[in-house]
Amino acid sequence: MIKTIGVIGAGTMGNGIAQVFAQSGFSVTLVDVAQPMLDRARSSIEKSLGKFVEKGKLTAADRDAAVGRVSTATSIERLGDADYVVEAILEHAEAKRELFASLDTITRPHVILSSNTSSISITLLGAATKRPDKVLGMHFMNPVPLMTLVEMIRGQATSDESMRIASELCTILGKTPIEAADYPGFIANRILMPMINEAIFAVMEGIGTPEAIDAVMKLGMHHPMGPLTLADFIGLDVCLSILNVLHDGLGDPKYRPCPLLRRMVAAGHLGRKSGQGFYAY
Repeated sequence: MIKTIGVIGAGTMGNGIAQVFAQSGFSVTLVDVAQPMLDRARSSIEKSLGKFVEKGKLTAADRDAAVGRVSTATSIERLGDADYVVEAILEHAEAKRELFASLDTITRPHVILSSNTSSISITLLGAATKRPDKVLGMHFMNPVPLMTLVEMIRGQATSDESMRIASELCTILGKTPIEAADYPGFIANRILMPMINEAIFAVMEGIGTPEAIDAVMKLGMHHPMGPLTLADFIGLDVCLSILNVLHDGLGDPKYRPCPLLRRMVAAGHLGRKSGQGFYAY
């Protein structure tokens, strides 16, 4: 019976994941090395739940109960009693592998270890443990409390049973699990990133301004936001790192990151989080 969820990484994704589990009645232990990140995550969760109350989607009592179900810790040692784990640290393969190896020794042998990675190989992470059958990808979309998709990634050794348990958890969270195979970028980024990259090439080649390109995709293709606005929202550094994973992993020149994207990242123009990307914030 899954009751206690461990979430590692208190960034935007981690706190969103902690929130949706807490809202659905699970006890959540949110772990991050930095206490200030945990404090910021807690206030983000409170603010996000507050918006649900304002919109009448949640009662004040439910909000308080959800907040009360989230505890924080600065060490993964606290996850010894977790029934299920979601990793949401930075997109760095070696850091994730080290973490999964540690989690393998700390958590009980039957516990599923999942990763919110958007592009790193689940097979690679599973191979760092003695339970590769219980390692899988659970890629939530940003913002987690609002987006219903969870991309479920099956590694080379992931068992049917592990996938079933994880998919049922998604359903309890009110999310829709969609299975993808463990290839670079999975489904979402395999399709999204080349589109964003092509939009950046179109800017670089003077085919249209960022405003024009975004307007064409919004008005002509019914996208809720244009690809360049979306790139700024995701973070241009994140887009670059995913394109590098696609390019390195598949070896096809069509995934080559646009030189303008590389230049903007080198300049520290990372989009919304740095205040400047294709647009100023």
